[in-house]
Amino acid sequence: MNSSERPFFAYLDEMNSITILLPLSYHNGSSSVFYFEDGYAEKLLECKEKFQIDEYMKYICAVPFDFPFGKTIWIKDEHGERTDIQMGAVIRTPQFDDTFFYDGNDLGVAYTKERTDLKLWAPTATQVKIKLQAPESPFFEIIKMKRGEKGIWTASVNRDVDLYKYSYLVCINLEWREAVDPYTVSVTPDGEWGVIVDMEKTKHENDPLPAFEHPVDAIIYETHIRDFTIHPNSGVKNKGTYLGASEMNTKTPNGSLTGLAHVKELGITHIEFLPFHDFAGVDEYVPEKDYNWGYNPLHFNAPEGSYSSSPSNPYSRINELKQCIQQIHREGIRVIMDAVYNHVYIRETSPFEKIVPGYYFRHNEHGMPSNGTGVGNDLASERLMMRKYILDSIRFWLEEYHLDGFRFDLMGILDVQTMQAVRELCDSYALDILIIGEGWDLNTPLSTERKATIRNQGALHGIGQFNDLFRDSIKGSTFNLYDKGFALGNEHYYEAAKEVVGGSIGLKKRENGLFDEPAQSVNYVESHDNHTLWDKLIFCFQEQEDKKKRDYHQLATSLVILSQGIPFLHSGQEFFRSKNGVGNSYRSPDEVNRLDWDSKALHEEYVQYIKGLISIRKYFACFRMRTADEIRRHMVQIELPFPLLGFHYQQVNDSSEWSEVLLYINSTSSHREIVLPHGEWALFADRERAGSIPVLKNISGTTTIHERSIIILAKK
Repeated sequence: MNSSERPFFAYLDEMNSITILLPLSYHNGSSSVFYFEDGYAEKLLECKEKFQIDEYMKYICAVPFDFPFGKTIWIKDEHGERTDIQMGAVIRTPQFDDTFFYDGNDLGVAYTKERTDLKLWAPTATQVKIKLQAPESPFFEIIKMKRGEKGIWTASVNRDVDLYKYSYLVCINLEWREAVDPYTVSVTPDGEWGVIVDMEKTKHENDPLPAFEHPVDAIIYETHIRDFTIHPNSGVKNKGTYLGASEMNTKTPNGSLTGLAHVKELGITHIEFLPFHDFAGVDEYVPEKDYNWGYNPLHFNAPEGSYSSSPSNPYSRINELKQCIQQIHREGIRVIMDAVYNHVYIRETSPFEKIVPGYYFRHNEHGMPSNGTGVGNDLASERLMMRKYILDSIRFWLEEYHLDGFRFDLMGILDVQTMQAVRELCDSYALDILIIGEGWDLNTPLSTERKATIRNQGALHGIGQFNDLFRDSIKGSTFNLYDKGFALGNEHYYEAAKEVVGGSIGLKKRENGLFDEPAQSVNYVESHDNHTLWDKLIFCFQEQEDKKKRDYHQLATSLVILSQGIPFLHSGQEFFRSKNGVGNSYRSPDEVNRLDWDSKALHEEYVQYIKGLISIRKYFACFRMRTADEIRRHMVQIELPFPLLGFHYQQVNDSSEWSEVLLYINSTSSHREIVLPHGEWALFADRERAGSIPVLKNISGTTTIHERSIIILAKK
């Protein structure tokens, strides 16, 4: 029955309340009685309210008994006309959540050669069937599922169905919908079907990794599977793929290291890949035709096929991603997945909306889908089964792919309780799993105190937040291309720069800081979003020579590496990555997005400088202090002529022979003389050189700091 065939409308809006809408064109919207019919009996409903709304008369009727979910129920009026009760706002009530929350860990497909069990949560459905198709067969079969407690539908297939395609047919409000299983672990090209696979065939060893004691020991390198190796001179055989991202010993034609070999040489501890779950925007049959960052989620537990060597082979995407992660682990580097649990590509066609319409997404006060994400929908993480789905998905990636961390895209859309549960879940596997996220305060209908934002960092310990104060104070506003930050010579950012170099914890007192602890601050000046730092510098210093722009760039990147907190580098930042001025390259061609390995070869001395600074951060524990208390006790600002900035550190929990360290920052356009504290100092970094072995010793009295640069000295 479609809407044009219904004489009037009835909705279950609460567990004990039915809303009935009679058009004024239908008996003037009047009915003195309504009856509830379940196919066996007819019950008189008590109407509590009646009022006109637009072209309808609205009746609110009480349901004095448990509503029989899973059945088609009818409402009959005094005129003898009938309409089905549709699932309305009831699905967004706490009572619905409590009634149908299912805590089992067996949703999806459980495969064995002899028997495969399928389970689906669809509490508002009246019928569910499985559509099953054997490999290479033009025919499909339909298998009925049986409804059980908590709205769980089950079925078993007692034969080997490895590589069978499948989908669910779900009947809700008298309408049949076809949907891919939200829990599917592999899909056909472009995600049109789920595919049943034997995950035992894909098992890979989990190779041991170097010890990782604390989040501030991380140095994160953000990249994109395709960008990383697609350049013609990357030296990578399997360009733009999972396999290519893990090839070692690759070089440009002139012998400069590329890809994973470059990242390892740089000293990176964690590679963060942009989304590699199945996403829309790239035709997996012809992947070279399109480009996309991957923030169009289709299937959260299935790897993207355009990065595999054979998108039509459901095992290729799984095995090759696992091989990629395993090889990166063998090089001693951890892997972070960019997790996009805040929205889906298209709400109306997503499995979530087809299987339990209206449940998985937030709606505003008018009942319309909210759009805090800016892409048309917000996932309702606070709902129990949405939260469970996120946790089940995280668990899956940990167990099957041995991931080492998660970066939560638009984390501010998610609720605090969900993120706390994610942290707890990860800790149950390993205490060294890194969790970071974008804690932006977005316009989604969730109360302020429940959002997983920077403002609520006090409830999100163990979760790092991208620090936009650091970003904008050091390089200048991201949203004003011409705004220059402290590292670009703007002394108005002096006070802010002092705080963010100290971890944004409030160097003098907590009230001046953003965070309780330094591990909550992810420090960056560039990411996949917005303009690269080099492209911003081109706007800010149009008349300046490239050497000066490179100095500013190097200074800003130096502060990312040397500040308290977690340093985050955008791939190619170490060799002045440009996107030709494109500020939002999410679907720009490879020529805009790819890492230009020829540029790396041209700027090898700058790459070596960044490598040296990373080694300094690793060598001197004072640049990665664990607690806010340590920072306040052991990081003392040095009195210097404004706007020079300097810090005197005492080593903390460090076994090296150096007891004191000095960091001086000169963002001006002229060199300065500095009076050093008493004693003999060794130089570890200046504008041209950086490393964990001193380049000069026995420095005392005074020294010179060049324009647009830092110096690091230490004393035994």
